[in-house]
Amino acid sequence: MNNLILVRHGQSLWNKERKFTGFMDIELTKHGESEAEYAGNLIKGLNIELDAYFTSQLKRAINTLDIILKVLNKSNVIINKAWELNERHYGGLTGLNKDDTIKKYGAKQVQIWRRSFDTRPPPMDTQHPCKKKINSNILSESLSDTIKRVIPYYEKKIKPLVSAKKNILIVFHGNSCRALLMKILNISKEKIIEFEIPTGNPLLLKFDENLKVQEYRYLDLKRAKKILVNV
Repeated sequence: MNNLILVRHGQSLWNKERKFTGFMDIELTKHGESEAEYAGNLIKGLNIELDAYFTSQLKRAINTLDIILKVLNKSNVIINKAWELNERHYGGLTGLNKDDTIKKYGAKQVQIWRRSFDTRPPPMDTQHPCKKKINSNILSESLSDTIKRVIPYYEKKIKPLVSAKKNILIVFHGNSCRALLMKILNISKEKIIEFEIPTGNPLLLKFDENLKVQEYRYLDLKRAKKILVNV
């Protein structure tokens, strides 16, 4: 039985400040680094040999993976970095404080922008203070848009390894992880909005001979309550 381990990066500076982050390249906090180290120890406790490593092109995910690899005593391994695994682009909301945005637009509207399946936030215009720091032609994304880049990448680069019974670790982001789980666990677009992804808590998925998920669980059970929905 082969294993796929999914990890949302540790807490970033903008997670702590409750800012919409998206494509912005933000560092981990000290707490985020500790979460990554703890995630590494949880993975180490599985006592399995990992065969492939994937992450996004954003340093909060890359640095989380680096910390995990140090815990696992893995060096000189090939790390596959793909923009397709980046966080969802939050458009004009990028850099805004979530609480301030709720006060301005209302909780209902902000919830639609954050959790709706196919509604994009307002696009990032050329005057946005983060525009020059983001090297992308994308101006805003819904979860549906994110799925359209995550799933083709998974099908082309990762699924063949799953088929070959390899053990794989992916470190990425809340919405790119949500997009992948929607596919793997066959979660409806109505249910996916309830699906919360915690920082630094590895999610272990085990596949059977027919590539169906036989088991899935968070490794830190204390933080797993009310996280997984009935799919």
